[in-house]
Amino acid sequence: MIAGCRSARVVAPPELTRVSPSASYGRLVIPPPRTPEKSFAANPWEPTVAARKWRYVVLHHTAGEEGSIASIDSAHRKRVDANGNPWLGIGYHFVIGNGHGMGDGAIEPTFRWQEQLHGAHAGNDDYNQYGIGIALVGDFETGVPTPAQRESAARLVQTLSRAYDIPADHVVPHRDIRATACPGKNFPLSEITYAAAHQSYAALPSAAHVGEHSGSLVPVGHVGHDTPIHPSLVFSSRSP
Repeated sequence: MIAGCRSARVVAPPELTRVSPSASYGRLVIPPPRTPEKSFAANPWEPTVAARKWRYVVLHHTAGEEGSIASIDSAHRKRVDANGNPWLGIGYHFVIGNGHGMGDGAIEPTFRWQEQLHGAHAGNDDYNQYGIGIALVGDFETGVPTPAQRESAARLVQTLSRAYDIPADHVVPHRDIRATACPGKNFPLSEITYAAAHQSYAALPSAAHVGEHSGSLVPVGHVGHDTPIHPSLVFSSRSP
């Protein structure tokens, strides 16, 4: 007898028991990935000297398409205050770049922050003495901040608000302090104040655009007159 693979005998396979599939049988359900929250609790800009008694954050733009701390400092040193005294240099505490003169979204502290000096940006003594001046490079009357600038501004303002106990309603655009076009119509201030009021800003609207005339941040598909209007962030190049 020849056995094994050479056997001519055919053996029927055993009958298989079939299981009727249920509606969910064999379905692999993968939950969507959790979007990590962008939390900015740490303060990488903590000064090495005693902190000033900060009470406000004042938001500006440079009203120019490009710029850097060095170029702004050079321009500000040519100015004089109301008493005819020359400025010490750049009037802001922080500058956020747009990729033209500084890295896109780069946050750079100035000597005023490093030495915890008063600002020269608000045209109001109280806000100069106790307001942290933040300028974004760009002209937001005609353009908008880059996405990197928006995220950096939210990060910086939230960090400073937490570190120095500055409430969200003390995060103000320049035009709320002085009669000026600053801050302009195209920067979504609501993003910045939201960041100041929350531990993280994971819920910041990412699919949004700026209203053409209102300056408000409006979710796509929800443009209308009932949309809250928020002022913008713009720096007047004539700021004292």
